[in-house]
Amino acid sequence: VVHANDFTQVTAAKPSTAGELLVLYATCLGPTKPGVDAGKPFTTSPQQIVNSPVELTANGVPAQVLYAGGFPGSVDGYHVSFRLPSGIASGQVSLQLTSAFILGPEVKISVQ
Repeated sequence: VVHANDFTQVTAAKPSTAGELLVLYATCLGPTKPGVDAGKPFTTSPQQIVNSPVELTANGVPAQVLYAGGFPGSVDGYHVSFRLPSGIASGQVSLQLTSAFILGPEVKISVQ
């Protein structure tokens, strides 16, 4: 997970803040529209948007997902832009990404 303003990693030394725009990098989010051939990298233009519903929660609270699509130049690499909920408490926050109603692994980030 990185800060959207400078793409540096969210760490304990550089935590995120409530309401901040972040980017999560993921794999295995499924087909996109328009699609790409199997084994081929995602393109910059047109963007390949994940075809299935993508949701993200922070400590169980829904986050606003702004974009979920293929990461240009990668094969099965995706980026998800989201806004951390404004009322989220400081400390370690658990992020849970869901694509096509399938839960991904939990990721923890630091929030100030």
